[in-house]
Amino acid sequence: ATKAQKSNTYNAYIYGILIDGNVEMGDYAAAVDNADKMISIRPDLSSYSRISYLREIHGDYPGAISAMKLAVEAGGPGDESTEWSRIQLARLYENTGDLKSAEMHYMIALEERPDFGYANAGLGHIALATKDYPKAIAYYEKAASSLNDYAIQEQLSQIYRLNGNTKKADDLLQKLIDEMNNDEKKGASDESIGHYADRELAYAYLLKKDNESALKHALLEYNRRPMNIDVNETVAWVYYKMKDYDKAMPYLQTALKTNSKNPILLCNAGLIYAASGKKELAKSTLTEALKNDPNIDIELKAESSNVLKSL
Repeated sequence: ATKAQKSNTYNAYIYGILIDGNVEMGDYAAAVDNADKMISIRPDLSSYSRISYLREIHGDYPGAISAMKLAVEAGGPGDESTEWSRIQLARLYENTGDLKSAEMHYMIALEERPDFGYANAGLGHIALATKDYPKAIAYYEKAASSLNDYAIQEQLSQIYRLNGNTKKADDLLQKLIDEMNNDEKKGASDESIGHYADRELAYAYLLKKDNESALKHALLEYNRRPMNIDVNETVAWVYYKMKDYDKAMPYLQTALKTNSKNPILLCNAGLIYAASGKKELAKSTLTEALKNDPNIDIELKAESSNVLKSL
């Protein structure tokens, strides 16, 4: 993309690739710089959605929501890119505790694009907020039937467990791990595949309580992208689960470098701070994480609430 940009300085698509590449590698200043150039050339769905993400990871949820609304408005109703953007908008609303707006946008996406898997998954996540596990399972099973998405299958496994079906949860989790390991082997021998599953595998192994395997895969991904905030969050969280809080801390600091207000990240950070004896920092971080009652993982939310009460 850098080579292409030198010969074509007014191609918005090239700047989009530069944004994505810099985000993945953790060079967020370069991503912001390229986003400014992209949107000045072509303010459209692609540029607005990237601006939204960059605002989100820099802690600006109102700005992220505003930009994603523009992305949705710039697209054609029912187009996959439009409804994908609408899903991202709904997710932003979930993170800020506005479940009514989130549900409305998931429903619109499903009306505009029937059987859209991500819309079904979104409605399943809304059902989780009220602990309506059968309803959540029904939506997530619909989503999983139309999408080959690791995160959706992992979430479905967790809901099976919450609903008391441990065997079904374990079977799906093992199937998911086997699939990701197969994909990982393919990715290791064929660079054209373009995606590594190590970060997803780390979280899957944590659910299986295989912390050593989780650490192995988290560090494999870290070695590829040592400055990416999401990857650092994963490594920090694995070390937390291993009760190695001192090792978790430097990765956590990198994960927080953009001042992200993502409630999951802040819950993870608050729990690590608490376990490390940093009570005041833990209290302020967990308070920030939970202040809008975000719709996040039930167990993480409960653990964070209990720890906050104890501080």
